[in-house]
Amino acid sequence: MLQVYDRVLASGSAMTLLVLTLLVVGLYALMGALELIRSRILVRVSARLDMHLNSRLFAAMFDANLRGGGHTGIQPIQDLTALRQFLTGNGLFGFFDAPWIPLYMAVLFLMHPLIGWLAVGGAVILIILAITNELITSKPLAMANAQAVASNNYLQGNLRNAEALESMGMLQNVHQRWLARHIEMLKLQALASDRAGFLINTSKTVRITLQSLILGVGAYLAIQQIVTPGIMIAGSILMGRALAPIDMLIGAWKGFLTARTSYSRLQTLLQSVPARPVNMRLPTPIGQISFQEVVAAPPGATAAVLKRISFDVAPGEVIGVIGPSAAGKSTLARVMLGVWPTAAGTVRLDGAEISRWNREDLGPHIGYLPQDIELFEGSVSENIARFGTVDPERVVQAAQRAGVHEMILGLSKGYDTPVGVGGAVLSGGQRQRLGLARAMYGEPVLVVLDEPNSNLDEQGEAALVRAIAQLKAAGSTVFIITHRPNVLSGVDKILVLREGMLHLFAPRDQVLSQFAKPTSVSNTASSAVGTAMAVG
Repeated sequence: MLQVYDRVLASGSAMTLLVLTLLVVGLYALMGALELIRSRILVRVSARLDMHLNSRLFAAMFDANLRGGGHTGIQPIQDLTALRQFLTGNGLFGFFDAPWIPLYMAVLFLMHPLIGWLAVGGAVILIILAITNELITSKPLAMANAQAVASNNYLQGNLRNAEALESMGMLQNVHQRWLARHIEMLKLQALASDRAGFLINTSKTVRITLQSLILGVGAYLAIQQIVTPGIMIAGSILMGRALAPIDMLIGAWKGFLTARTSYSRLQTLLQSVPARPVNMRLPTPIGQISFQEVVAAPPGATAAVLKRISFDVAPGEVIGVIGPSAAGKSTLARVMLGVWPTAAGTVRLDGAEISRWNREDLGPHIGYLPQDIELFEGSVSENIARFGTVDPERVVQAAQRAGVHEMILGLSKGYDTPVGVGGAVLSGGQRQRLGLARAMYGEPVLVVLDEPNSNLDEQGEAALVRAIAQLKAAGSTVFIITHRPNVLSGVDKILVLREGMLHLFAPRDQVLSQFAKPTSVSNTASSAVGTAMAVG
């Protein structure tokens, strides 16, 4: 503009205009190329950030839900997505362009101090608007984000129990509770958006007004022959460039606050859940278990469920665990496997603390059948193979040992039958029997079965008894937690829990004799279990 107004129009030279036009087109092409490069760099930086963090974040989410009592859901992954999207958006460009503001201001002062001071005044007004935007929108937006996280987690938890909601007509009541939270979130978001919208429009109005005012100031100075007409136009354009980053920052402030909140939540999660240490690989375990004064509670609970439990189990022993409800049997299983930490005392596998084993090394040697059978979306064979490489021979072997081979062959696609989310296409008994096959996959040296016959019919229970006998013959250490006595006939010892304390731990016949006179194995076991449930 300076050259066109002060040189081309004054000289009337078309050649000068052509050269200036080619020069400015080349400079704009260069600017566009640099903008493209910057954008592509940010896309790759954000993707690299995602790839660098997602494994650590996935493990932290898992550990937070498993051991910390937290229920993060998939929010951390959503936070990482929000952070990545902000890094690739135009809002971030305002932060990069802001350091150039002083350079633009310096050039405006070189044109004339009055033009420079007008630009500084405009920048101060926009900065005040930006600070005001932060002060009046950050709190409601943070509250809205927190409310949205809580609402999503609530909804996600309820969707897992869709059958109960439908069968008992609870859907409308649950919807109303979720809707109340959702409406509160919408109100907070609307409040923050209204405030931000007012300031964004005010900022835009101020910037456009200042550009017109600076034209007026330039025109006045040109009339007084203090500056040239080119200064008038160039000053307006330069001030627009100087103030654009501030205006852009105000417009992108909501996205910035969301990204900042996401970053804060991610940082809190990663700091509160440290990365798992990688320990030296230990020899293949043989299944020796030792509890030493163990005190433990479920994650998030304050009262101890297990209270100073001590016992030793030799490799290859089969242990029955009985006791009344809430005696701590399932807690014992989870602590034994290292799923839940101990509050005091130690659990040792082959002399090493269970927490010192790398889970990736130990997992293939462990078999676990929890009370709540969780199958995962995939085929029957993939679930049995624990979603590793499917070895058909080992999968069939595990199924045969668990007595489910014939049942699987009767499914629509045999071993390739999809089980659905959570094993939804299978019955409770089928899920339990497939869970047993998964627990027996490979050559596990420690197998923990928590209520393994709770959903089984007579045929399934007979298959379970045979499977336990095979595990015993193979030298596996087996713990069977049960309320039903039929599977106790094959155990070596019985461990009786009562109110979280070790009441009895002795050979089976010795424990059974404490409760009833032995008449038959089955009747004696039944009487012993029934008496153990009622003790106290």
